[in-house]
Amino acid sequence: MSDVWLLRTGILIAGILLVIAIYFFGRPRKGVQGRRVDKVARGEGDRDRMEPTLGAQIEGDLGGAPDDATVQSELDLLDSALGAGASAGSDLGRRDNENFDKIISLYVAARAGQQLQGPDIVVAAEKAGLTFGHMNVFHRLTEGHPERGPIFSVANIMKPGSFEMAEIQSLQTPAIAFFLTLPAPLSALEAWDTMLPTAQRMAELLDGVVLDQERNALGRQRIAHIRDDLRAYDRQHEAPPIKRSPRW
Repeated sequence: MSDVWLLRTGILIAGILLVIAIYFFGRPRKGVQGRRVDKVARGEGDRDRMEPTLGAQIEGDLGGAPDDATVQSELDLLDSALGAGASAGSDLGRRDNENFDKIISLYVAARAGQQLQGPDIVVAAEKAGLTFGHMNVFHRLTEGHPERGPIFSVANIMKPGSFEMAEIQSLQTPAIAFFLTLPAPLSALEAWDTMLPTAQRMAELLDGVVLDQERNALGRQRIAHIRDDLRAYDRQHEAPPIKRSPRW
């Protein structure tokens, strides 16, 4: 077989492939049938599916998306919940030690377009076993040992974070905040297992919804993640075993 024949054969094959490619890629493409167009690929899916959220409602009531003013508002609220600043009213719920190294928070938020009413909050707090006390906020105390300080505290999300009983009839707020500061009178996991059912109970009584620390609806996966995190915290803070001198 001569080299010339091989060259001609190669050119012929290449020409055939080129014609096939032109025919295949040059045809007008038909519209996709029987398939839903992926709006996410066009950048439209999230916009089409977007619905008002409770987190957005809270952010709206606080002045839009989180900014420096919103952060400062929540820091002020946290100061109240931790009992910082001047004493206000009862000492029930005052922490005996202001040092803490971890905070877990939850929100009970009103449904879109609604507000939580002051009198309803007071009734719900009482039914959920909370005590009104230090800094004019609600606390869950250790039964029989209130002097140990709060297991967690519940404050108003709006400045200054307190519930003024003289104005409770007119009080309206988009949400209330639950703060668990660690270390607490109980183990971290026990404190969480006390706070979560209380928040869920108050949400039921107030016809609200429980939100997590990022103001998203609190789901089972998030709860499991928090519990795992608090188990790890408890392990890290376990008292070291007592070293005994060996007997000879």
